[in-house]
Amino acid sequence: MANAYDVIVIGAGPGGYVAAIRAAQLGLKVAVVEKNHLGGICLNWGCIPTKALLRSAEIYHYLENADAYGVSAKGLSFDPAAVVKRSRGVASQLANGVGFLLKKNKVDVIWGEATVTAPGKLTVKAADNAPKGALGGGDYQAKNIIVATGARPRPLPGMEPDKKLIWTYFEAMVPEKMPKSLLVVGSGAIGIEFASFFHTMGVDVTVVEILPQILPVEDEEIAAHARKRFEKQGIKILTDAKVASLNKGKDSITATIETKDGKKQEITADRMISAAGVVGNIENLGLEKLGVKTDRGCIVIDAMGKTNVPGIYAIGDVAGPPMLAHKAEHEGVICVEGIAGKHPHAMDKLKIPGCTYCNPQIASVGLTEKKAKEAGYDIKVGRFPFIGNGKAIALGEPEGMVKTVFDKKTGQLLGAHMVGAEVTELIQGFVIAMNLETTEEDLINSVFPHPTLSEMMHESVMAAYGRVIHA
Repeated sequence: MANAYDVIVIGAGPGGYVAAIRAAQLGLKVAVVEKNHLGGICLNWGCIPTKALLRSAEIYHYLENADAYGVSAKGLSFDPAAVVKRSRGVASQLANGVGFLLKKNKVDVIWGEATVTAPGKLTVKAADNAPKGALGGGDYQAKNIIVATGARPRPLPGMEPDKKLIWTYFEAMVPEKMPKSLLVVGSGAIGIEFASFFHTMGVDVTVVEILPQILPVEDEEIAAHARKRFEKQGIKILTDAKVASLNKGKDSITATIETKDGKKQEITADRMISAAGVVGNIENLGLEKLGVKTDRGCIVIDAMGKTNVPGIYAIGDVAGPPMLAHKAEHEGVICVEGIAGKHPHAMDKLKIPGCTYCNPQIASVGLTEKKAKEAGYDIKVGRFPFIGNGKAIALGEPEGMVKTVFDKKTGQLLGAHMVGAEVTELIQGFVIAMNLETTEEDLINSVFPHPTLSEMMHESVMAAYGRVIHA
């Protein structure tokens, strides 16, 4: 049958399109169903365009501080529309690239909204703006169906986004003009990245976090360092606090903020970003009728992406945390390699790095110091400051830290945590080390190039074992 496939993937985000391409490489007949954007939220409204915005902010920041480098930059300004236009252009370029890769690998694109009617069967309702060459609506069959429908912003009761005064990341990415003031609710990666971007572009930013720590998944010491830097820049941060009530004006919002100890204060801002996490897109797929098990808005899967219903799989954000594009991609590869009988290794979620691209950057992998202790490890902890690194000083980036956590008994690297310039590029070194089960001895005996920021990784390991040189 023309409409019969070995694998149909629902959703063409990072997990979906990577799974489809890998399945095609393995000789399977593959199609991917998409209704909005090739590349999904990540390429179009998430990871990629936000980094383009943050790059513009970074350049503006350096130009504002050009005199520190012996450079003069006078009459400095920026065009918000041009900043947004560049960001959208980057997203469009990469989305087009996904289309090229799918075509190159002979993956059929079905344009529309899919509903799974039975194991191995789905109906697609045609959607508008189908790309050239895409298949349309109709009935399709597949031996294996992979759900990769991603997630969407989680609305907060009483603070539902209205696209004008209360934004999600969609609206925050394409502002018609820069607000004078901004309230950000939630201090995870999304909230902090937007807080950093808008503050750098001259907006008065306040962040409200219900937990006692910003960046709640990060190591406490790293998060505290980051908070100190943010507040030094002028970002106002309220932790152990929540929005108790919200009133909308004509062109502003007024929020009553209540802290854990019962104190209240009012904050008025031009705009508010709701960044309190995301929820999986599990509705309208037909999964409930088929009895596919879900938990707290996500599809329950095993280590190979299998659901409790034979022939139906799930990957990426819709399959639960950590909700990261690189996790989705890796999950997609594992899933289709399992389908193809390749016996892949299950993913170890402790070895998935997390990155936040604010100023300063934050990056981490593995257990925090607190989690390692809670897990019963007797640990050694190493720390090394950016101020002790020649390259960091030469770059004009002397503030930051690299922290490593080891099992005292075996020398196993349990976790690595960083805050400072370019740490999102450095963290992969520790990810590889953890995957190779590298010990402190292996890392100490490795030669790191000089002068580089990566030398701090070496020094941090040596610091854990009383051998640090430059601190």
